[in-house]
Amino acid sequence: MAPTHDDPTGRTDSAGPAGPAAGPPASGGPIRLLAIRDTPLSVDEVFAAVGDDAAGGTTLFVGTVRDHDGDSAAAVTGLGYSAHPSAQAELRRIAEKVAADFPVRALAAVHRVGDLRVGDIAVVVAVSCPHRGEAFAAARRLIDDLKSEVPIWKHQTFTDGTEEWVGA
Repeated sequence: MAPTHDDPTGRTDSAGPAGPAAGPPASGGPIRLLAIRDTPLSVDEVFAAVGDDAAGGTTLFVGTVRDHDGDSAAAVTGLGYSAHPSAQAELRRIAEKVAADFPVRALAAVHRVGDLRVGDIAVVVAVSCPHRGEAFAAARRLIDDLKSEVPIWKHQTFTDGTEEWVGA
């Protein structure tokens, strides 16, 4: 496995922006991959990162940009994600809490920033645990806490020319 590195943008990942990550990290801990990236995300990379022979259940969640939002009558044409410089540290804090609260064998979470189109992948999280129920619960907590606590904001544009910030 490639060594973990930090780049000047604050991203931390296991093999660079587009490279694969699999197997346990050098420390042997359950957090295998955490990143905030401005490049397209790979479901295969995140899934591979949480592979563990002792896991009986793996839950994978993929969040994509949809063509509508809530009460707006106009369709979404695209959006842009922005992250606060503390976002990476907050993502790690949340991942560590999930790993401490559940019997996590492996965990990964990657969120995209920058301009995205309808259908693009915005976030991928995965958790492996000894049993499926634990994997579902841990993954649910991971994505819910990521969405509510990590300082990442969404700027949506609509077909009628309006726009809005979400989470800002």
